[in-house]
Amino acid sequence: MSSLSYQVQTWGTVILIELSSQVVSEETLILAAKDAEGFLLQVDRLFSTYRDDSQVSALRTGRLEITDADPLVKKVWDSCLLARDLTDGAFDPWQVAGGFDPSGYVKGWAADKCGQIFKKHGVENSLVNAAGDISVRGGLLHDGAIGPWPLQIRNPEKFDEVVKDVPLHDGAIATSGVSEKGSHIKDPFTGLIAIGALSATVVGPDGGMAEALATALVVAGKDGAIWFEKEEFAHYWAFVIDRHSDTSWSIAGPAISALTL
Repeated sequence: MSSLSYQVQTWGTVILIELSSQVVSEETLILAAKDAEGFLLQVDRLFSTYRDDSQVSALRTGRLEITDADPLVKKVWDSCLLARDLTDGAFDPWQVAGGFDPSGYVKGWAADKCGQIFKKHGVENSLVNAAGDISVRGGLLHDGAIGPWPLQIRNPEKFDEVVKDVPLHDGAIATSGVSEKGSHIKDPFTGLIAIGALSATVVGPDGGMAEALATALVVAGKDGAIWFEKEEFAHYWAFVIDRHSDTSWSIAGPAISALTL
């Protein structure tokens, strides 16, 4: 059995990587982590809104057209268009100050891509925590046994308080809301601070879409529950803390409607 904890400093934060395997060596885990690090640094070069030399900054200032962008940027652009459509405009990275900002999609998407990198190296178990957007594969390897990754949803106003345990083997979990950044999510329809929910956590198979959906639920609140009737969200579920009262609610797509949240 081999295991590795690895940190990547980029995006103005620290991305945490946990790897383990009963098949490949520690040297392979290190190689996989370094490959993921190279990808994450590339993501910063392409998508950062804080770097004048990034392609997203060039898109925002009109120095680059999307038709001439890197294939990864085009892919994220198209995925953001889909997320905007599926959330009826509640997630809209074009309606932000300065122009197109895919930050509310990219972290979860990049965490998923790292999981794909680990899989190519034969790594069975992985966790990537990209500034709170988490993507996992396999499970937590402990004493030769595999269990689910013990993920948690925390109270956005009392971060040391766990409000729900979310054991997960494969998939992504993303949370948007006040948390450490305060009220930073803007309502694309009004340009003001979003007031639909205090916090929204989404679990699903796609990290980028989970992150976008969580952001959209903070904007829309309970009005966003109808989105889970869509086929594209059949395998997603959400846990939302209401802004206007000391209550929470949950919703699941039809493929997992029997899941107890």
